[in-house]
Amino acid sequence: MTTVGSYLATRLAQIGIERHFVVPGDYNLILLDKLQEDPGLDEINCTNELNCSMAAEGYARAKGAAACVVTYSVGAFSAFNGIGSAYGENLPVILISGCPNTNDAGDFNILHHTIGTHDFEYQLEMAKKITVAAVSIRRAADAPHLIDSTIRQALLNKKPVYIEIPTNLANQPCVPPGPESAILESVKSDPLVLKEAVHQAARFLSHKIKITILVGPKVRSAQAEDAVLHLAEALGCAVVVMPSAKSFFPETHPQYAGVYWGLASTLGAQPIVDWSDGVICIGTVFTDYSTVGWTAQPPESARLTADVDRVQLPGADCSRVYLTEFLSELSHHVKKTPATMVQYKRFTPPEPIVTPSPATDQLSRKEMTRQISGLITSKTTLFAETGDSWFNGIQMHLPEGARFEIEMQWGHIGWSIPASFGYAVGRPQSQVLTMVGDGSFQMTAQEVSQLTRLRIPMIIFLINNIGYTIEVEIHDGIYNNIKNWDYAAFVESFNANDGHGRGFRATTAGELHAAIESAKKNRNGPSLIECVIDRDDCTKELISWGHFVAAANGRAPRP
Repeated sequence: MTTVGSYLATRLAQIGIERHFVVPGDYNLILLDKLQEDPGLDEINCTNELNCSMAAEGYARAKGAAACVVTYSVGAFSAFNGIGSAYGENLPVILISGCPNTNDAGDFNILHHTIGTHDFEYQLEMAKKITVAAVSIRRAADAPHLIDSTIRQALLNKKPVYIEIPTNLANQPCVPPGPESAILESVKSDPLVLKEAVHQAARFLSHKIKITILVGPKVRSAQAEDAVLHLAEALGCAVVVMPSAKSFFPETHPQYAGVYWGLASTLGAQPIVDWSDGVICIGTVFTDYSTVGWTAQPPESARLTADVDRVQLPGADCSRVYLTEFLSELSHHVKKTPATMVQYKRFTPPEPIVTPSPATDQLSRKEMTRQISGLITSKTTLFAETGDSWFNGIQMHLPEGARFEIEMQWGHIGWSIPASFGYAVGRPQSQVLTMVGDGSFQMTAQEVSQLTRLRIPMIIFLINNIGYTIEVEIHDGIYNNIKNWDYAAFVESFNANDGHGRGFRATTAGELHAAIESAKKNRNGPSLIECVIDRDDCTKELISWGHFVAAANGRAPRP
């Protein structure tokens, strides 16, 4: 017999979700039982709902879609934070919440886990603001249609959705699932509009001499990385990436010209964009963070913007044009325009040789970055937490196949620990490295217990500079100071009788080297290396970036 719960389980498995993240609560327990019965799904318990939703966000980065299951109000309210991240980062995360018995609203009961009113609709209304589809199932007969339409919206829009299931409906019978094409059906560009968009774009580019491609974060959600590569090779021009799109274009490719982030740019990215008379912005998102307080973005007159389903350029705006199709077709209508590559080679100096610090020297940020960089291989995924880890991470060279993960749109400190956990669950073949600050780590540290429980051999580099360094550089105050922890001992406290987590503390270059060597040998659990550096030992890019972001935040009100 198909039930509402088993129907949902089948659909989750059909879209490639093999492991779903949960925090149990009395309103979702029957639903969890039904999900567990599906042989295609494996349940992953989390320590709290904030971590649960962010673990699902990380899993979606690895697998393309994710699901997390929480209980009503006290669970969903916390999970909304990770759903906000999924929305901003263009990730299809399905938030599933148990809710009160269908009879309680009509009986005007006041229930636990609510705000103490007779109205149980408030959570649904809140979810509508941070998802592309939010439904509450009130009859078992309606479940198949509502589940299908909601999941399809998540996959089409690459955004989170919300499904609310009452505690007494999860085990109620409904019709069995139909063909999976009901949720997996793809969309196509309008042929006439696509033809016009390609014509307008090719004509625009034919009048440009100095063309650069700027790759943005939506390229992944549109599954357009290969199409970007083909267009780049057809043009022969320089290619730069936004920080949130690092690794979406191979850094080993001869046309790669760095990360474009204003004064925090790497290689020759900023001068080559500034020099260009035409910039093809592919899947880009310009915010105060990504433009360094609105100080760095190509002029609109020089932009050809290809979004997920829209193409814009001076004098033209074409909707219902999907990115992969547009880029693939455009690559057949452009000519080689290598001027930016020629210029890039002229003014780009050779990469500096970084000299290792003596083993007894106090550990510095530069030495820490050098040693972490040496661990990166083609199988590595590097997570960079909000803060100076951003700037340290974007300066690292990635070999072909390596990936880089960052949460720049939402910017929630503490994101990296649960997200990297979820990612590692979804892509166990990857070597996951995580760089996180001490303040960020204290937000979500509990999820290290799940890394220990599942014996995931992740290496966490915790940068201990006694506070919120990113906030210090934006606007300092005593509120940026935090209580120091014995982080190495803290991590090992999760072991109890059966864990294999390891904690290390490095204050010198030699101690860091020794810690890394020991961590590499630990294949049965996480290793955390506490890197103790001076409070003011941060990148010059963070200092300048913080200055301009603070200036943007501090603009006086208009009269």
